[in-house]
Amino acid sequence: MPELPDVEAFRKILDSCARGVCLLRIDVHDAGVLNGVSARRLRRSLEGRRLAEPERRGKWLVAPTEGGPTLMLHFGMTGQLVCCQPAEPLHPHDRVTFALADDRQLRYRDQRKLKGLWLADEPTLARMMKDQGPDALTVDRSGFGEALSGRRGGIKSALLNQSVLAGLGNLLADEILWRAKLHPARLVGSLTTQELDRMYTTLRRTLRSAVAAGRVPPRRTWLTGHRDDADPVCPRCRERLCGGRWAGRHTVWCPRCQQAPDRVMSRR
Repeated sequence: MPELPDVEAFRKILDSCARGVCLLRIDVHDAGVLNGVSARRLRRSLEGRRLAEPERRGKWLVAPTEGGPTLMLHFGMTGQLVCCQPAEPLHPHDRVTFALADDRQLRYRDQRKLKGLWLADEPTLARMMKDQGPDALTVDRSGFGEALSGRRGGIKSALLNQSVLAGLGNLLADEILWRAKLHPARLVGSLTTQELDRMYTTLRRTLRSAVAAGRVPPRRTWLTGHRDDADPVCPRCRERLCGGRWAGRHTVWCPRCQQAPDRVMSRR
């Protein structure tokens, strides 16, 4: 699933492949990924324009054009952005292709089509971003504390909420909590200042490593590297990992490293 590190990698692909380059032609192979814009309007608005510097906002990739509207891309669970030669055969899941003036091609590829592409002017862009929390990669310790302040419910639910922190998904939330030795059901309000400090430091370190890898890496020293094993064990203490649903998502944690709060233990 594309999370912050994946989208940051897509931003780099867009920047290196298309920044400052003219969009010659746009081919929409599946209009099901277009949101609030027709294929005709997308072509009319963007063809002949140059792409300006792209930026990532949480899980969104924002691609402004010089003197024109902004293309917004969201990758849902299976989306990708690919830079390739036009002669390469279309992938079955290539939904939109952008022919560039330097004889390269950008392709928006997505199997499940859960999100897609938007076209936005400045007011629309501001409206779409207004409820998004601070970016998880750049938030400072003070902003991190403010984002969580007064939150009710479990910490995993808070981490997944894009209006609290933007960019985190299920894999990163589990990884951060495992590294910080916090159970996913811990109530945000129960966390001590020391635990919040530890979680913030863990967040920063985890994201730096993941962004450098261009994804949430399935390393054997990471929880992520064990969650899909037939009999998964904690890479830190070798305890058998637990799995269940928290915050509506499949969750993996270590019962020894991440001790459950009393209310969860009594429920079990």
